[in-house]
Amino acid sequence: MYATNVRDLKKNPSLALRQAHDSPVLIMKGNQPDAVLVHLDGALSDAVESARPAIAAGLYRDGLVSLGKASKISGLTVSEFIQHLGSLCIDVVRYDETVEQEVQDVSAWLS
Repeated sequence: MYATNVRDLKKNPSLALRQAHDSPVLIMKGNQPDAVLVHLDGALSDAVESARPAIAAGLYRDGLVSLGKASKISGLTVSEFIQHLGSLCIDVVRYDETVEQEVQDVSAWLS
């Protein structure tokens, strides 16, 4: 983390912006911390990358996207995304109302 004071920031703001690309810049006012300068591309991309699996899991759970599409949204492989869903206790295989009837039909044929 870099540190600068308000006076130096006024004299050379581009230096603080360049430093913010590497790590946050602490701006001091007198002897007290006053603000933190953060490069948005780095901060936002980290936040987005960590939120993508959660967003994809929610979309899949609500039936808005397929498993393959959700894994692409999450940035994980399908197998990694299935493991992620398991850790969230979200069923990967969905049973609809026709499954019970289909089981009865198959059972009748097998008897």
